Amino acid sequence: MNEIVNVRDYGAKGDGVTSDTEAIQQAINAASQAGGPGRRSLVLVPEGTYLTSSLFLKSHMEFRLEKGAVLLGTTREEEYPIIRTRVAGIEMDWPGGILNANGQEDIKICGPGMIDGQGPYWWNKYWGEDQKGGMRGIYDKQGLRWCVDYDCRRVRNVIVMECRDVELEGFESVRSGFWNVHICYSENVQVRGLYIHDNEGPSTDGIDIDSSKGVVVEDCTVACNDDSICIKSGRDADGLRVNRVCQDVLIQNCRILKGCGVTIGSETSGGAKNIRIRNLKYRGTDCGFRIKSAKTRGGVIEQILVEDLEMVNVRYPFNLCLNWHPAYSYCQIPDSWTGEIPPHWRVLSQPVPEEKGIPQVKDVIIRNVTARMEPDYEGPSRAFEVDAFPERPMSNVVLENVEIQAREFGRLAGIQDWKWENVRISAQAQNDEENDQYDIR
Repeated sequence: MNEIVNVRDYGAKGDGVTSDTEAIQQAINAASQAGGPGRRSLVLVPEGTYLTSSLFLKSHMEFRLEKGAVLLGTTREEEYPIIRTRVAGIEMDWPGGILNANGQEDIKICGPGMIDGQGPYWWNKYWGEDQKGGMRGIYDKQGLRWCVDYDCRRVRNVIVMECRDVELEGFESVRSGFWNVHICYSENVQVRGLYIHDNEGPSTDGIDIDSSKGVVVEDCTVACNDDSICIKSGRDADGLRVNRVCQDVLIQNCRILKGCGVTIGSETSGGAKNIRIRNLKYRGTDCGFRIKSAKTRGGVIEQILVEDLEMVNVRYPFNLCLNWHPAYSYCQIPDSWTGEIPPHWRVLSQPVPEEKGIPQVKDVIIRNVTARMEPDYEGPSRAFEVDAFPERPMSNVVLENVEIQAREFGRLAGIQDWKWENVRISAQAQNDEENDQYDIR
């Protein structure tokens, strides 16, 4: 570490009112001049609340948020530059994130400070203050559920795009407008000790790993309102065009709280390969291990190892649905539409031949899993929700040493060559009138 650049020295106020975007970017640019291969410069953000729009990091740089330092994303939408990126599986123009690393290498973003996206502004834009209106309500009435997430253009907290050798460590990510941390088209990324919380809005995913290679996520705590940690690789025709697999990913030693669990999909078009998920503790999560896709996604999901999971009060320990959320997954411009058709609508609605569209899941090992309900838990619970396409069944899945306590056993459809060893399911109705046990050896 050769050069230390303090953002205060470049005019950043940190008062939560003054826009500090230009001052912080000047500090980043100055540090970039001092850094280089083998000598990483340091941008220091001391205690304070720094109102900002998009910041763009450079190679060979550490960006450190000191204790009490907050990057507060502005709600002035016009201040965010529109950049070429990938959003929810397609390449398109969209606002930059609050903190961006695009096409760079050898970068570290570390804590213990915070990135705050001022989510309620963006969430209300999407679904209104009552969660029944906003842009979502307008689009639903017009048969446009499938494109509202793209048109609403909500800001992500952190984007790592087309980078290599990146570390994300120790900081907090809260109230993101859209996804919290998006790692896309990148290689050799280490994510350690993040605390992601206070994300009550729609699509506030925790960590999304998208068509990337060599990613490790460990020792993180995630609470959000959608997928907690998610593997993605493109959507439908555009994802098949890009055709970039997400591979060699390790997720371990994390706490998974409110949210939809650890997921592969629904953007699976490039495939997912050599994914290891281990030693996770869940509490109050909607799903445990989840795969979701659609008959227009395609892609091969293979060589998946899931082991040593401990779930408490998880509604759906195993939720593997390949025909997920049709109103969102299947894109068709209504015949009644008379307005302008944006370019990304055409991309989303481009047909996919059936032989390319049906995803394939194979070679999955799930072992050493326990799921239980506490005595005061009153929610629904289903051990298995598995639904694949009969034309391409979910095959060669091994379950070993699995013990689940749930309200219902659930269902298994579209499977082939599943092997069970020491699997025990206790299904107890909520009124305690029924208590069935399934012991599969």
